[in-house]
Amino acid sequence: MLRRLYDWTLSLAAGPRAPHALSAVAFAESSVFPLPPDLLLIPMCVSKRHRAWFYAGLCTIASVLGGLLGYLIGAVLFEEVAKPILAFYGYMDKFDQFAQIFDDWGWWFVFIAGLTPFPYKVITIASGVFALNLPVFIVASIISRGIRFFVVAGLLYLFGPAIRDFIEKRLALVFTVFVVLLLGGFALIKFI
Repeated sequence: MLRRLYDWTLSLAAGPRAPHALSAVAFAESSVFPLPPDLLLIPMCVSKRHRAWFYAGLCTIASVLGGLLGYLIGAVLFEEVAKPILAFYGYMDKFDQFAQIFDDWGWWFVFIAGLTPFPYKVITIASGVFALNLPVFIVASIISRGIRFFVVAGLLYLFGPAIRDFIEKRLALVFTVFVVLLLGGFALIKFI
């Protein structure tokens, strides 16, 4: 079953609409969608190695734009929904304390979430909720998402055939590690 899914993903990644799908997934993942764009970026870079840099750039741009949507969601929904509830229960003081921490360290929150398996969408929405300085948010997002996607593309470009052979021979292992990292990122949310 994994082999068929892998082959289907590679054929999708090699198709003419692959850049559109990659953009849509990268955009949605930054604000609402649970699956990372690496699911398409990796097979696309493996399938068309000469376009790896283009795909990384496209993924970065779409991800940052999706992050801006996440920021907007946090900013708009907080004022309308969460703030009155916090005020009613007397938690605005605690919220204001955490907002100060987020304001002081927000760049690092965004940067680390952009690089790691931690769900980036959580931080994009939190950045809007805590009104993180928008230029700081954008710069941290561009740098971290760019590093993440360009490192993936660069490794696949440099070691393309070897990486493809490794993935194809150890598909179950690669899939398991990917799922563990993805679930681990969501598990971190509960501890933070």
